[in-house]
Amino acid sequence: MAVNYRKVAEFADLKDFQNYLAEENINIGFASGTEAMKQPIELYGKKLDNRWAILPMEGWDCDADGVPTEYTLRRWNNFADSGASLLAGVEAAAVMHEGRSNPRQLMVSGKSFPVLAESVKNMRKIRKDKYGSEAVIGLQLTHSGRYAHPNEDARLESRTAYSHPLLDKKFNNTAANVVSDGEIAGIVEAFVKAAKMAQDAGYDFVDIKHAHGYLGHEFLSAVDRPGPYGGSFENRTRFFREIVEGIKRDCPGLGLGCRLSIFDILPFIKGEDKVGKPMAEDGSEYSRYAFGSAADGMNMDENLVETVKFVQLLEQYGFELIVGTIGSPYYNVHMQRPAWYAVADGYLMPENPLYNVSRHIAAAKRLKELCPAMKLVASGLTALQEYLPEAAEFILQNNYADFAGIGRMVLSYPQMPADVLAGKTLDRRRICRTFGECTNGPRHGMISGCFPLDEFYKKMPEAAKLRELKKLLNSK
Repeated sequence: MAVNYRKVAEFADLKDFQNYLAEENINIGFASGTEAMKQPIELYGKKLDNRWAILPMEGWDCDADGVPTEYTLRRWNNFADSGASLLAGVEAAAVMHEGRSNPRQLMVSGKSFPVLAESVKNMRKIRKDKYGSEAVIGLQLTHSGRYAHPNEDARLESRTAYSHPLLDKKFNNTAANVVSDGEIAGIVEAFVKAAKMAQDAGYDFVDIKHAHGYLGHEFLSAVDRPGPYGGSFENRTRFFREIVEGIKRDCPGLGLGCRLSIFDILPFIKGEDKVGKPMAEDGSEYSRYAFGSAADGMNMDENLVETVKFVQLLEQYGFELIVGTIGSPYYNVHMQRPAWYAVADGYLMPENPLYNVSRHIAAAKRLKELCPAMKLVASGLTALQEYLPEAAEFILQNNYADFAGIGRMVLSYPQMPADVLAGKTLDRRRICRTFGECTNGPRHGMISGCFPLDEFYKKMPEAAKLRELKKLLNSK
């Protein structure tokens, strides 16, 4: 049965919180001050003045053609105003219509290019005017693969890397959804064209997404796929290599980064008690489909053998940055996005959310130990709430990562990095409490945003709709 895990706001102070973590055998370190956060660092030829990063997120507020709207630009300008020196992907941008995760996702195209170019200029100006220094700004390029939902209806229009015995069942996929060898060249070309547009628009780098079960990530575990894109490690990284070789050919000088699921686990589903549970009783039978996992399919491979091989490949191609993550929001959201509240189509937490924060931190630490030359952004920290800054400082002081990344937190409290760096007391009214409305809204056709805490979104009719939706869901 689900446990009513204690919420962060209940603790009197950091010491009280630490005592609870010790009781729960959850290993998360904390350090006072901002010395490590304020350490300069060079990235893509620029000297950055702090170690805060904004994580690339997936929006649902562009127009039907994937062109940013006023809502999209408001979010991006908040990122630039946040004080973070690294905007690590700004947004997840589909490289083609068929690869969009939702019908309002950003898409890189001739239609969106003028707005993208102008927005980069605006973000740079906001950062320079307020803080007197530059930020590194990237754009994440992605194809949603199995989770493609490009059109205005309820249907997934999956394009998968291979037939996965569990995920096919969970998402009603068949062999017909598998991308053919002949289709891959067109997808590769779309990535390369999108990278060229990003470079021309003025981005410092592109993030080639290999995370969260999307198409690039799924190819990494295509062990059963026949032909040149499956089986051996060389074949499973062919899709990636063809994209990068095309970018290096057509976009000389463009920086390269990668959002990478350091390790994956097998899918979870909602049990009869509404609590998440593994789809397979014996994970070892399917562990080969979980990139970076241990033999049980439920934990990290301590040696990260294949993950390290992939990072070494990134290094060979001149990548400077990995934005770390674990798992997927589609099939093990409790691990990928630790929270106290289930999203509308999800399940109740089968584990303490803070334990899953510790798994993010441990994955970053282990990868940095094994691949020390690669610059790394740690993620999964929002659930720490008011104690996030102390955890970030500990991570940076101890070289677990080079940057501390925030995603959901910046939607509700974009000024957190600036407030921390300035030594201000955090505004507890703005701290993300993991309510999940930034997910529930888009999954019910609404725009992206923090409806419970951001005054801008609170006034919208969608805020009332979400409150009613939550009442309905809680009654079931």
